[in-house]
Amino acid sequence: MTSRRASAAMLGLATALLLPAAVFAQGYPHRPITVVVPFPAGGPSDVVARIVVEGMSKHLGQSMVIENVGGAGGTLGSGRVATADADGYTLLAGSMGSHVAAPVLTPNIRYDSERDFIPIGITADAPAVIVTRGDFPAKDLKEFVAYVKANGDKVKQAHGGVGSSSHMACLLFTTEAGLKPTLVAYKGTGPAMNDLLGGHVDFLCEQSVSVAGQVRSGKVKALGVSAASKIEALPQVPPAKDGGVNYQMNIWSGIFAPKGTPKEAIDKLAAALDKALDDPTVIKRLTDLGGSIPVKAERNPAKFDKLVKEEIVRWKPILQAAAPQPKS
Repeated sequence: MTSRRASAAMLGLATALLLPAAVFAQGYPHRPITVVVPFPAGGPSDVVARIVVEGMSKHLGQSMVIENVGGAGGTLGSGRVATADADGYTLLAGSMGSHVAAPVLTPNIRYDSERDFIPIGITADAPAVIVTRGDFPAKDLKEFVAYVKANGDKVKQAHGGVGSSSHMACLLFTTEAGLKPTLVAYKGTGPAMNDLLGGHVDFLCEQSVSVAGQVRSGKVKALGVSAASKIEALPQVPPAKDGGVNYQMNIWSGIFAPKGTPKEAIDKLAAALDKALDDPTVIKRLTDLGGSIPVKAERNPAKFDKLVKEEIVRWKPILQAAAPQPKS
C-alpha cells in the first residue's frame, strides 16, 4: 500500500508539473501581443515588422500590436523587452543594429544580446543603399567618393542613431571608401530621411526596404547597393563594387522574446512566423522593397540563434576598428 501511495503521489506531482505547460499551450495567445519596434515608425525595422506581424496575427488568431519605442540606437526599446514579463505577450522586432552593432557602439547598454533574449526567427534581410539628396553634385559613386574626399567634414552624413543599422551601414561604407564626413544622428531612419529630403543633410546608408520607395520616386539619388549584383527592387542602381568600393553586407531583422518565455509560446510564434513568410502577399510586399525572404530551413529559432551569435562574433572586431575612438 505504501508503495502504491508513493507511486500515486509521484504520478500526481508529475501531472501537476506538466499541467501548466499543457494549459498554457492550449490557451496561448488569449490576448493581444505587443511587438516593440525599438525605432520610430517608418524605419526598416518598423516597415518589415508591420508586414510580417500582420501575417503572423492571422495564423495565431490574435491581434499583434506594434509599439514604437525609439531612442539610443534601438537600445531603449530592446532594453524594455529584455526586462518585460516572459509570458509571450511582449516581443521585440530586433535587428542587426539592436543585437550586433548597438552593444559595441552604444555605451552603458542595459541588455545582453545573447543572454537576455530568445530568438524566434529571422523575418527578412536586405542590402544597404547609399542615397544622397536629390541635388547632390555627383552622378555616380566614383564622383561621390571624390567629392567627399575633397570636401571632408563639410559633407553631412545622417544616420538613425548610434548603433542603428543605418549607422552601422554607413560606418562600414565610409571606412572602406576612406571618407570622413560629419555624422548627424537622428532618432530613427524616418527623421533622417525627412532631413535628407529637405536637403539638410547630404547622404544616408540604409536598408533597401526603407529607401526603395523614395529612390523610385526620384526624391533621392541612389549611388550603390551593398550587394554583389543589382537587386530586383532597384535594378537601375549598381553594386558599390562597380564604383570602386568593396562594400558588401546584408542587414537582417527578426523577432525575439524575453529570456524565460515558455517554449510553448516560442513554438507557436515560430510556426506563425514561418507560415507568414510563406504567404504570397507578405513575400511580394517584402521583395518589392528589396528584402529577401529566408529559406525555410533557416527560419526556426535554433537557426536564428546560431545566426545572431555568429554575427556578433563576426562584426564586433570590425565595428570596434571602424568606430570613432573617444578623444583623450
